[in-house]
Amino acid sequence: MQKKLNLKIKYRESFRPFAPSVLAEDCTKHFEHNTTSPYMLIVADVNKEKRSPLPPNYNELPLMDRLYTKRSDVQAITHLDFSARIQTVHKETNPRYYKLLEEFKAKTGYGMLVNTSFNVRGEPIVCTPEDSYRCFMRTEMDYLVINNFLFSKKEQPALKDKGDWRKEFALD
Repeated sequence: MQKKLNLKIKYRESFRPFAPSVLAEDCTKHFEHNTTSPYMLIVADVNKEKRSPLPPNYNELPLMDRLYTKRSDVQAITHLDFSARIQTVHKETNPRYYKLLEEFKAKTGYGMLVNTSFNVRGEPIVCTPEDSYRCFMRTEMDYLVINNFLFSKKEQPALKDKGDWRKEFALD
């Protein structure tokens, strides 16, 4: 998932990490962290029981091989050192996102989703519905949700002026 999101959505190097948004009450089930982190400012280790056994030669493997070695049951957000930059989601402060995480947990057993900024490499973070739609149509995302509206890429007309974000924005 990490590689797919980086290459097909963010258009950046495949090794870049993602962060988890996790139900606040589930945080200690997955991470060595027991306080709130509503703004993704805190890095914590993935709990040892959630980690996968590593091959004996793990530390001698090339970086990309280590990156794609399964490290935990939440691989897309587990950094090479078994840490993650956590966002705890609380019912009182973010009820809609909290409800989404609850529904996801009901289906998968995990009250956690990958969280990343809504932009592609070099582009500013989207600020308007128009920015969101343009970014959606320029990437390989399948769906876009804006408030109560769900957009399926398959059902959208071709973007008239797709442009090239790589020419519009300087890459980092």
